[in-house]
Amino acid sequence: MQSILDIKNKMETQAKMEYGLAQAHLNEELAKLAKLEQRRRSYERKAKALRENALKIRDILDTQTAIERMKEYITEQKKSVQEAEKQVEAARLKLVEVMQERKTHEKLKEKAFDTFMQEEKASESKEIDQLTSYTYGKKITEDE
Repeated sequence: MQSILDIKNKMETQAKMEYGLAQAHLNEELAKLAKLEQRRRSYERKAKALRENALKIRDILDTQTAIERMKEYITEQKKSVQEAEKQVEAARLKLVEVMQERKTHEKLKEKAFDTFMQEEKASESKEIDQLTSYTYGKKITEDE
């Protein structure tokens, strides 16, 4: 039982590591998304400033193109974030399952130990009864 419990503990540790890695990956993807959104806002401010000042059509078009490109990158990054969230959820579910299995095996081990202890007590009680009966029987035989 202990060897199975050791294996379950190792599996739980591994699942925790996988969950941590998935969460770290999600955090990286979210940071990338935040940077892209910040760049887009920067381009939008630049475009607004270009429109307010002297009209430089080329700069305005370049900035509009950059804004559109950032929107595309943001859309792609949102997909990456969703995928990372799915991975985190899958790792979390696996971790929960492994933890439940470990707890189940711990309970089984405890029950098996309790059963063993009850059997040992019953065996000891039987031996004591036999010893008492033998001693009592021997004493009666000696008295006769």
